[in-house]
Amino acid sequence: MDYQSWIEGINGKASLYSFDILPDGQYSEIRLMAVNRESEGMIKMNPDAPEFYPRIPYRTYWMDLNFESFVYKCAETLEPLYSYVNARGIWLKGFYIPIADIWDEEPKEEKPEGTRTVFCLYVVHFDEQAKADSMIQRPAEVSNAVLDIGIKLHESKDFYQSMGDVIESIMEFCGAEMCSIYTVDKSAQKCIFINGDGVQDQIMADLSSEMGRTPIEIAEAWEKDLALSDCLILDDLSVIEERDPVWYQSMKRHGIQNIVLFAIRYNQTLVGFIWGANFDVDRRERIKETLELTTFLLAAVIANHQLLSKLEIKSTVDSLTQIGNRNAMAEYMLELEKGNKEHLKNLGVVFVDLNGLKKINDAEGHSAGDKFLIRASSIIKAVYSDDHIFRAGGDEFVIFCQNTTEEEVAEKVTQLKKMADATSDVSFAVGSVFSNGEYDINYVIKTADERMYQDKKAFYSSNPGKNRRV
Repeated sequence: MDYQSWIEGINGKASLYSFDILPDGQYSEIRLMAVNRESEGMIKMNPDAPEFYPRIPYRTYWMDLNFESFVYKCAETLEPLYSYVNARGIWLKGFYIPIADIWDEEPKEEKPEGTRTVFCLYVVHFDEQAKADSMIQRPAEVSNAVLDIGIKLHESKDFYQSMGDVIESIMEFCGAEMCSIYTVDKSAQKCIFINGDGVQDQIMADLSSEMGRTPIEIAEAWEKDLALSDCLILDDLSVIEERDPVWYQSMKRHGIQNIVLFAIRYNQTLVGFIWGANFDVDRRERIKETLELTTFLLAAVIANHQLLSKLEIKSTVDSLTQIGNRNAMAEYMLELEKGNKEHLKNLGVVFVDLNGLKKINDAEGHSAGDKFLIRASSIIKAVYSDDHIFRAGGDEFVIFCQNTTEEEVAEKVTQLKKMADATSDVSFAVGSVFSNGEYDINYVIKTADERMYQDKKAFYSSNPGKNRRV
């Protein structure tokens, strides 16, 4: 049969595949029999691949285990299949059509008696944006599961509780023993491991230690394991054993026999993974259809949460020194005044001013002044690591020491000055107040500020050359 003439009459990007079903039920490799002109660009994506010829192994050009699974099932069962997936920002509407009784005129290699050759036509259309009518063409079971997940995503205002509820639904639908969502923020180099019980920092730490990878390196390894696909649904771990022996050994130690791994992407940017293990293999196709849509719903929610977290950090964290800014200090003081925090029997307030910053800014520029501030704040953070530190102004810092003693407040002030004296340029003017029992927080800060200025006056009397007013 002239496959090429036949396939050119099909509208859309079309390609024809075949494989053999051996007498023992095993499949041969998939062969690419023909592609129409609209699909030629797909087989030329790899410039090192050889020229096409009928029966060339399909993996010569690309490999997608989920695509292969659909081709195998469609051709063997003579059941048309449909998929609508997000492939790195492009939505693919794929139709798998079994083709029976094709007369193969090409010479046949010797095959075991009882071997059956079957064919599958694949027609695909691309959408840059998701289309609702394409997404809803799913079995009722899948649609109901996705609807349930969508509702749970917005039932709670707490992001992590919503994620936990969604994970429970996914685990139940997949018949899996384990399930989690692994969020990825590449710009912040941060990952979060969430299961049905919420955020699991210890599991994340154990996983990193066991695999010898940082959390972000685990995410990068999983991206490579996907091999340009957006999901893996594996009945066994042989593919992972080949692609990622480190991950394979980790899973074997935990009794994992099969896995589901779906990348979650927002505008082609990876924002997380859905991960499940020991799932019900009989639900493989339903799992794929459900999680394809679930990742689409999750992507926007995760990306929005990451954006809001960054905005919140920007509003409360000083970008230069990475400690609380004036806004955060105002919120902290308001909570103290309202008594929303646990009642503090004792409170130490330390007001710190960095000597000589203006002189450095004027003489060497603000870049040198910024480096000077970073060095100084590092010393403050080292001494007051367990306390609440805020940058109240350009060169001013305020530290709140909760449930402390007067001796501890004095010791830390002494330690701060000693560490500054050990440097060649950093010097602090410090004022501190210890309050026992009832106190007016604004009066305490004002008193600490006045004592700091007395200390600063003494410093400039001893070092007139560093006085910024000279």
